[in-house]
Amino acid sequence: MKTLSDIFEHTLQDIYYAENAIAKALPKVAKAAGDAKLKQAAEDHLEETKGQIKKLEQVFKSIGKKASGEKCDAIEGLLKEADGLIKDASGTALDAGLLAACQAVEHYEISRYGSLREWAKDLGHDEAHKLLSEILDEEKATNNKLTNLAVTSVNKTSSAKKAA
Repeated sequence: MKTLSDIFEHTLQDIYYAENAIAKALPKVAKAAGDAKLKQAAEDHLEETKGQIKKLEQVFKSIGKKASGEKCDAIEGLLKEADGLIKDASGTALDAGLLAACQAVEHYEISRYGSLREWAKDLGHDEAHKLLSEILDEEKATNNKLTNLAVTSVNKTSSAKKAA
């Protein structure tokens, strides 16, 4: 990769792979969650993720490229961590851990979409910039919902069980 266009296309492939991997992982997270609100949040995010995959396909089309993924080691690691929690944790600890794992994924996505959006702007890809801005806003909103769920419900439930 020698140009901004090269790194933009590579990172676009990276996040496309990541979103598809996340879409495959979210049903397992929803199934493992004991907290009803966390389960619903995972199910809701799955639908949002499917929409984001479609938007990414539009981004690829807008820059004259075929949508394709490039293996994303970062998302593989984050999803492997969530799998480990599902195997090794239980009860409210599992819910707190899954919520934190979901937020780690959100933070990764926010950093990627922030860069992609700015690169699209710098490269003059107006439609891609608009679509990537929409996805970035969705990711930030999801992160805010997860933070609210953590501080109002999941973490309180987890610490109450510990104190009891």
